[in-house]
Amino acid sequence: MLNMNRKLLVFILIVLTVVGCTTRKQNSSRTTGWKYNDPETGNIPYLSGYEQEAGPGLIFIEGGTFTMGRVEEDVMSKWDNVPRRVTVASFYMDETEVSNQDYREFVYWVERVYPGDRDKKESVLPDTLTWREELAYNEPYIQNYFRHPAYSDYPVVGVSWVQANAYCQWRTDRVNEQILVDKGILTHDPAQNGQNIFTTDTYLAGMYEGTSGRRPQENTDGTARRVRWEDGILLPTYRLPTEAEWEYAALGLIGNADNELLSDRKMYPWNGTYMREADKKNKGRMQANFTRGRGDLMGMAGALNDRADIASTIKSYQPNDYGLYCMAGNVNEWVYDVYRPLSNRDVAEFQPFRGNIFTVPKKDADGNIMRDEYGVMRLDTLADYRNFKDGDPNSQIIDGDQWTAAQNNTTQNMYIQDDRPGAFSSLVGDDVRVYKGGSWIDRPYWLTPGTRRYLQETKSQRDLGFRCAMTRVGSPGGF
Repeated sequence: MLNMNRKLLVFILIVLTVVGCTTRKQNSSRTTGWKYNDPETGNIPYLSGYEQEAGPGLIFIEGGTFTMGRVEEDVMSKWDNVPRRVTVASFYMDETEVSNQDYREFVYWVERVYPGDRDKKESVLPDTLTWREELAYNEPYIQNYFRHPAYSDYPVVGVSWVQANAYCQWRTDRVNEQILVDKGILTHDPAQNGQNIFTTDTYLAGMYEGTSGRRPQENTDGTARRVRWEDGILLPTYRLPTEAEWEYAALGLIGNADNELLSDRKMYPWNGTYMREADKKNKGRMQANFTRGRGDLMGMAGALNDRADIASTIKSYQPNDYGLYCMAGNVNEWVYDVYRPLSNRDVAEFQPFRGNIFTVPKKDADGNIMRDEYGVMRLDTLADYRNFKDGDPNSQIIDGDQWTAAQNNTTQNMYIQDDRPGAFSSLVGDDVRVYKGGSWIDRPYWLTPGTRRYLQETKSQRDLGFRCAMTRVGSPGGF
């Protein structure tokens, strides 16, 4: 009996030793032995087992490799894609297009926070005049489409790339602010205005104090502190998806993958080359909102096949294998990239993107970070790589009165010579962005995820909207 007790005691001591060692490993440094999150060693932050939570409205997109830019040949249109094998890291994307209701929330916030700033308010309003057409009666849409509750769940249109990007930044700040409020770290302040505006950047930089909540973040000694990026509480930035991310997500190849082999190549976000659904329940119905033929945008009365005259509601059709709605048709969508006819030739094989502008916070003479009148951190540009590797003569405007686009067929679709001698203009500049997806007024060719078009970032269209994305931090598959 005594022997058994001794054995039991030894066993308990071994267990306690193992547990103790494990605890020390988790709570102390492997390199110095210093304790983490301890005031005696300077409160060195360490959080183990972090797993990113998706922001509101986002779907997880597991990354991988795919052939970007692959489209069916279209002899009636110029082909400006070069198929290329690339890899996209895991990320998050909005389940649906940003709706009128979503965007109205942005507009109402601006109206409330900047009540006397007319320019600020007008800068975020969609251009409803994009509905106006010389030989069509579209006037009701000018007043109704964005504001009327009947269209609340329809995708917002008439929004420029600049406005879409501003929405993403605003959404980042409001989501992170709400996270801090929900956790009791901050108290919601409806009186924010001027420079007293919560932004994620200014909060992390210590430039926004706010009102402390009931459960502020604490050091191990009980003293209150502000949330740090190392805490893993705040979410990364909402942004527009890159062209590669958008195309990869639209294809939804995850549903056709079997041990790194594709069972079927996709032309559209769904399987097969047909535009109609094959399952018994919805057999014969269109799988997207597009123009079926000249003058046919909705089908015949009693059989409105695509169930839409203009754009339809954001969940009108079956989602793709990632769970994303309307990645083909309905409305085109802005992406983050600057347009170049042959971008795929230049971009990197991992996370391909054209449009990098590297910045740092702007500081005054005393070394303090500066903000603008709206509380947004000012930035200095270190490098602008939107035009990287684009200095060859065939992609530049040639000086001199004698040059015309017709002299070189590689530039004839890029530059236009005005009536004025020596005056040239181009749509292919650093302020021209890509949009993808096809829309309710497009033919099926543009519904292929690999197709791409471009528009100046300050312009908008009645068939062009957007959705947001977010970077995935940590492991690509959540392990």
